[in-house]
Amino acid sequence: MSKSKRAIDPSSSPLAPFLTVSHTITVIIFMETVKEDNLQEFLLTLPSEKNWDGTPLLLFNETWYPANSIRGAVSFQQNFRAQDSDIILASMPKSGTTWLKALTFSVVSRDRYSPKESPLITAPPHELVPFLEVDLYLKSQNPNLDFPPPRILSCHTHYTSLPQSIRDSNCKIVYVCRNPLDQAVSDFVFVRNRVSDIANPLSSSLIDEGFENICRGVQSYGPFWNNVLSYWKASLERPDKVLFLKYEDLKEDIILNLKRLAEFLGFPFTEEEEKEGVIEEISRLCSFDNLKDLEVNKNGVRPSGMRNSAFFRKGETGDWGNHLSPSMAERFWKIVEEKLDGSGLTFKISQ
Repeated sequence: MSKSKRAIDPSSSPLAPFLTVSHTITVIIFMETVKEDNLQEFLLTLPSEKNWDGTPLLLFNETWYPANSIRGAVSFQQNFRAQDSDIILASMPKSGTTWLKALTFSVVSRDRYSPKESPLITAPPHELVPFLEVDLYLKSQNPNLDFPPPRILSCHTHYTSLPQSIRDSNCKIVYVCRNPLDQAVSDFVFVRNRVSDIANPLSSSLIDEGFENICRGVQSYGPFWNNVLSYWKASLERPDKVLFLKYEDLKEDIILNLKRLAEFLGFPFTEEEEKEGVIEEISRLCSFDNLKDLEVNKNGVRPSGMRNSAFFRKGETGDWGNHLSPSMAERFWKIVEEKLDGSGLTFKISQ
């Protein structure tokens, strides 16, 4: 039992107001013994909050999971078995996930497909690189993962909550994060579009409610600071295993970061490829404007019913300034700075 308390210490957790000792112990034990028939009963014991759109969030392993995806999160954490050749792409929602999927797929598969023949032209990135907890393991406790190696898979799960096999294996993890202000606004808009086709700016009441939540760390796969710090610390401790990227850096110099990504994954560009402009071709193929204009991403629909176009909004940095007041931005920024203090991780404010 003492081992369980060390795994999640409520007294030191930033989520202490939401997490009790009984939940701490129950979560750890449950992860080892969960069965489908008692999952629903267990979920009823978890602390809950409402997302800004009214949908429930449940606190599990110090993470606020959307209630409709927690079944997949539990199955993923329990049942996934990593292979040494796996590539895991991780992020907070709306942090450049779609872009990272396209870039990684293109880098790894360039010996099979030229940019002009890429499957990205006819299939959305989320189909080529599926989510683990919100897609594969949500559909089945033991999905078919018999993909040709290297398997490229993605998740929003915190590093400390990843299946042990991922952390113990030689698989690679690439994490992308984003300025917390832009991430929050992009997530607000994404969820709004999920429940409405209205393309108007977010209403002040919705922003106010959602803003209060994120200031407390209550958002999908949040708190933001726990999510990013878990991967930041892992990248410092194990730079050969975890590559930490920032959306803003990708925007600033995509060529440099494509080379970093390829080198890290073990698929470095050759001198001949660089001379032939292969890096630039991949950059153009995966650019926001190109992906957004592809027919499959303009008109296609995900199995969940979400329009593919919802994953392509503006692709800009600094858009938070169009939705958050200066006082709101300053308040949240100070909270994030306090949470990240001493870690060495910083973000730039762009507007």
